[in-house]
Amino acid sequence: MTIEAGKDTLMNYIMKNCLWQFNSRGWDRKSQNENIIGKATQILCKEETSRETLADRCYWAEAQELVNEWQCFPWLQKMNDNDIKAMMGKLKETLDYQLITNSLNEELKNPNY
Repeated sequence: MTIEAGKDTLMNYIMKNCLWQFNSRGWDRKSQNENIIGKATQILCKEETSRETLADRCYWAEAQELVNEWQCFPWLQKMNDNDIKAMMGKLKETLDYQLITNSLNEELKNPNY
């Protein structure tokens, strides 16, 4: 599986199965994308993940659930850490673009919300 195809598969999974990407504020979506995908990357690469704050633990729980659910993708277990990090970086960029930058939801861009 290529990095791009893997990114598309994971993006499709998130869009169909996760509710956290539908937060009503753009800054919340950006933070969630960064932290959940970041921690999922660390978990996949067997790196230490910070769980010091309540927010860290919440993001970690979402990331761990994703990684657990992604066990259905055997190709993911065969990827090396560099490819996982590249794929997850592209996944985060795509999530940010689709869910924030390119969103038609004007409420996301309201600074008073």
